[in-house]
Amino acid sequence: MKKAWLLAAVAAFALTGAAEAKTLKWGASREIASLDPYSYGETFTLSVLNHVYEGLVRYTGDLKIEPALAESWETVSPTVWRFKLRQGVKFHNGNPFTADDVIASLARVTHETSPLKGNLPAYKSSKKIDDFTIELEVNGPYPLLLNDLTNIFIFDKEWMEANNSLLPTDSGKGVKGYATDNANGTGPFKVESRRADSKTVFVKNASWWDKPQHNIDVIEFTPITSASTRVAAMLSGEIDFTNVAPLQDLPRLSASPDVKVLQTNELRSVFFALNLGDKLIESDVKEKNPFKDMRVREALYRAIDIDAVQKRAMRGLSRNTGALVAPAIPGYDASQDERLPFDLNGAKKLLAEAGYPNGFSFQINCQSDSLVNEEEFCQAVA
Repeated sequence: MKKAWLLAAVAAFALTGAAEAKTLKWGASREIASLDPYSYGETFTLSVLNHVYEGLVRYTGDLKIEPALAESWETVSPTVWRFKLRQGVKFHNGNPFTADDVIASLARVTHETSPLKGNLPAYKSSKKIDDFTIELEVNGPYPLLLNDLTNIFIFDKEWMEANNSLLPTDSGKGVKGYATDNANGTGPFKVESRRADSKTVFVKNASWWDKPQHNIDVIEFTPITSASTRVAAMLSGEIDFTNVAPLQDLPRLSASPDVKVLQTNELRSVFFALNLGDKLIESDVKEKNPFKDMRVREALYRAIDIDAVQKRAMRGLSRNTGALVAPAIPGYDASQDERLPFDLNGAKKLLAEAGYPNGFSFQINCQSDSLVNEEEFCQAVA
């Protein structure tokens, strides 16, 4: 059973002087985990670090795959992909980009201690053909390889060797290294300075191989975890941009002549993951787990009035879904995006059939700041 919402992604920009802007002051809702993109498999950290590091391929604005550090690719067998690498690219320290860097990066990200190894699940091995050609072998026919490679960023092998960084760090386990607080990518911005939990400054990479689609020289990235403080900073002009604006403050932000609010549905599908172990924690059912019975899972599904949640908790700005894959993502199938109807009586009947005519108690664990209005929709469901 799954229940999901596609949350509205809301961003706000200050408009004053936007055409001449050189420094962008970004007030983010949270800090990035590390400067090492392999240290934590989290979308926000990877998206920020994509200003510094690049993959072999990347997404366009409409989520199509296009070349990045690889100029072209082909399948030479059902399990072997050959990539021709872009020539003339340099890392931020001036080192040239070659096949050796790709091979070392793939070895690092797929190492047994890498928190990001699950992002390249079909990887088997890779080898250098020449300085600008590599072959990557997967464990079977795998059409999603290019999608996976969009967030596998490439390191400078020489830089890693010089700084004892050939093995990945792990911010979740407290394993740090030189790459935790230092960076050397090929991307459009370099890291100029970093004070964790305070400010990270990115400066334009004037030697970037591609044509910039911006007019920014400096990005000042500042985590501001308090939503009210972030909104106040937006309205006062202390920051120019925030990627997360509280839904309840949208009318106030939209009313300001100096702020532009952009909103759309995120690609993220939000769902409840159920404990299917032998016993539940914090439940009045002690010796077994009711959720192992599909009738109980369906009863929970039918008991949630998702339209009411969408209207009240999400202010009408989310999209109800029956699928884990958002419409814009490759692999989306509209036929799988059908939901069972809200049916409280049907839910009670299913519970009774499963042996719980009076229901049972269990605990829902939700965070309060990782998703848009997460606390509110969890309370609405509970």
